[in-house]
Amino acid sequence: MTPDLINAAVRLADLLAEENAALLTLDLPRAAALSERKAQAMDAFSTARAHTTAQPASGTAVTREVTLRLNSLAEQNRSLLERAMHVQARVIGTIARVGAQSMASNAPRYGARGQMTAAPRTAAFALSARV
Repeated sequence: MTPDLINAAVRLADLLAEENAALLTLDLPRAAALSERKAQAMDAFSTARAHTTAQPASGTAVTREVTLRLNSLAEQNRSLLERAMHVQARVIGTIARVGAQSMASNAPRYGARGQMTAAPRTAAFALSARV
């Protein structure tokens, strides 16, 4: 690895670590705020990698350390992103179900004599889900 590639890999790893910390606590706004910087770090890493002509067969200790850290953080990032998407899907599904039930309860109804009944008052409800 060249010094430019090592620096780009370290920068990307640092951003992945920061994003993983946000995703671990499901701080999705904070994780999303890192997307632009993460994309820039990935571009810089790809560019540095493309400009690296030869890699030593065994690599240095620094190369191995950076590679292992980046691989580990990338795998953790993938897992945490999948978890976040699953949680978001559950939250959206819950909201959609509550919304559909609320709309159905406010739909006009006909009484026993064919006349429209008064719209029922919507009761208060609480929404809670554990992840």
